[in-house]
Amino acid sequence: MNKYDLTGKVAIVTGGAQGFGLAITKKFLDSGAEVIIWDLDKTAAQKAMNENKDKKLSYKILDITNFEEIQKNVKEISEKKKIDILVNNAGITGKNASVWEYPVEEWKKVLDTNLQGTFYCCKAVVPIMIKNNYGRIVNVASISGKEGNANASAYSSAKAGVIGLTKALGKELANKNIAVNAVTPTTANTRILKQMTDKHVKFMLSKVPRNRYLELNELASMVAWLSSDENSFSTGAVFDISGGRATY
Repeated sequence: MNKYDLTGKVAIVTGGAQGFGLAITKKFLDSGAEVIIWDLDKTAAQKAMNENKDKKLSYKILDITNFEEIQKNVKEISEKKKIDILVNNAGITGKNASVWEYPVEEWKKVLDTNLQGTFYCCKAVVPIMIKNNYGRIVNVASISGKEGNANASAYSSAKAGVIGLTKALGKELANKNIAVNAVTPTTANTRILKQMTDKHVKFMLSKVPRNRYLELNELASMVAWLSSDENSFSTGAVFDISGGRATY
């Protein structure tokens, strides 16, 4: 597999202890970066540490829906080192239900985690990147944010919001050495699928022309390039990785 030189870079990966986040974490470590995992699941975080015995890997149990907690942690990190890369990966799918039957509290929870959490992390980290005149931000959105999935309105809306946030922030930082991009993966066989009904998972997979799940290393490689110095021009962009599903 190709490697991108991230030597000396410090990366924060939210939801980095499992699924997409863990694959990205491993790719970053292999590429020479120091990685700080932010995750709510202590068991998963400790397992990731045990399986990847690397002095450049650490974790913090952190709730990305809590801006004060994020801000405090960013301050602690920035007092000791730079923050070069931020990958906003943490997210939940929420329930599968039609809009008129969707529980209000569930809607708020999905939007808080997927969209508000991404906004909070960007809001806290961007001033550090501006000060250092360097940064790479990758927001993990979803093909659902581009197309909208029936019976997944909260998730689709949140990920569409992440795409909009990416485009706006990318333009705001375009005159600085900071790139902000999003990726829109299709379904991968990760633990997040357990939050969905089997019927919904089969429906999503049936829409992928490649007729298979996205592999974790495929997404990790794309994110690694977007996080590297080689990506010196693209910003405010959305990089599709949906196996041919995307219509635009």
